[in-house]
Amino acid sequence: MSTLTLIRHGQARSFQREEGVLTPTGEAQAARLAHYWLRQGVAFDEVYTGSLVRHTGTEQVVAQCFREAGAHWPQAIIDPAWDEYDVAGVLACYVPRFSHLTALAAAYETARGGPEENRRFHRMLEAAMLCWLDDTPGLDGLERWPAFRERVSGAIARVMAGPPGRRVAVFTSGGPIGFSVHLSLKAPARSFLDVNWRIRNCSLTEFLFDRERFALEGFNSIAHLDDPPLRTFR
Repeated sequence: MSTLTLIRHGQARSFQREEGVLTPTGEAQAARLAHYWLRQGVAFDEVYTGSLVRHTGTEQVVAQCFREAGAHWPQAIIDPAWDEYDVAGVLACYVPRFSHLTALAAAYETARGGPEENRRFHRMLEAAMLCWLDDTPGLDGLERWPAFRERVSGAIARVMAGPPGRRVAVFTSGGPIGFSVHLSLKAPARSFLDVNWRIRNCSLTEFLFDRERFALEGFNSIAHLDDPPLRTFR
């Protein structure tokens, strides 16, 4: 059996010119993970990242820590199949088209800058994501749920097709991690979203696999983030 470790990226900046760049907290999370692995003697045979800045940035912090410690770290392979679903596209597609989403968007705008901002945004996003998950026809160019499902399934299948006895790390986002859990458990599609919302920054989710089996071993571990301010969702 081989091991696949999926790492959610560290905390990143959103809705700014350099969207996806790690915050200082995100960099600290990635460094804390690297030092945890070094203490535990963890080594990987293969490392992959999605193509987003927050994925590659998290991997680069970990790689630097390993190499500065004189430990081996494989050259990462960038695979866009591990990228997140299009959050901005989902909102742009569905919010203007449905009255219940428009109302949620108005409530979010009213809450901007206040203590309810994150909660209102999540309610709007969750409702829009349910439209996406139901495969409600969207705008041209928006990656629909079946396409996302096939993309991430293909990335998992490529990892599973390699030689046995490997330890593989992938730096990715909450969506592909939630989908991987959903796939391993053969759970209903809605479980993908329910899992996705719970995944913390720089957490570890692990699977055991061979060419035919793909089994969940551990979910959303943050044992390496022993400083409470480093335990973030977004």
